[in-house]
Amino acid sequence: MPRVRRDNFLGGDPHDGPMPMDFFVWLLRSPERIVLVDTGFNAQTAATRQRALIRCPIDALSDIGVRGDEIQDVILTHLHYDHAGNLDKLPNARFHVQDGEVEYATGRCMCFQPLRHAYAVEDVVTLIRKVYDDRVVFHEGDQPIVPGVSVLKIGGHTKGLQSVRVNTARGWVVLASDASHYYENMEKQRPFPIVHNVADMLAGYARLSGAADSVDHIVPGHDPMVMNLYPAICQENPDTIMLHVAPGRPV
Repeated sequence: MPRVRRDNFLGGDPHDGPMPMDFFVWLLRSPERIVLVDTGFNAQTAATRQRALIRCPIDALSDIGVRGDEIQDVILTHLHYDHAGNLDKLPNARFHVQDGEVEYATGRCMCFQPLRHAYAVEDVVTLIRKVYDDRVVFHEGDQPIVPGVSVLKIGGHTKGLQSVRVNTARGWVVLASDASHYYENMEKQRPFPIVHNVADMLAGYARLSGAADSVDHIVPGHDPMVMNLYPAICQENPDTIMLHVAPGRPV
């Protein structure tokens, strides 16, 4: 999505150059388990918000041999439209979410348009239907999900935002999600402007660093640089990259 620098930092930015945004979902796969982290947005939301949808992220999993009906666990880092769509394409999944996120997305804060703007009401309603189907697992704070995968409650961007800590072949990787949209948000301590609690967002940068093996083990939520740092799974599929190998440096 095209953006400029002033869109990505609380208080704006004196430079007015381009700073576009990418959208990611992540698949965690071991011989025993498959866990999906976030679910992207659907075609209807793309049309409503005038976003370019390259392809449905759930359908795209077929490129690496995974069907939506095979996925049993989905971690929703938060319920913004670009992280919690397409739930209907995962008929056998349990959805892991923080108590505070559901409270936030269904409570009085949503009376304020600036706070509800990034939520899609149909996505939230779909998740609530999953609650009544016994397919939502609520978490309060940091908790393990499966061996080698745990969630870290960060907050800040939303009331119940959670990042994901993953044990990989190169060590502990942290999927920041929107605890830090871009590398520059955390590196320069400059918060993203969509925020529920600025203090929690700032404190979250230190939590990300403490949970990862190094700064090179932190993956921000929307930075196009991620696509430059990590190798594609194959030449035929350049939009699918591998985080379990060490990142390079962009030219």
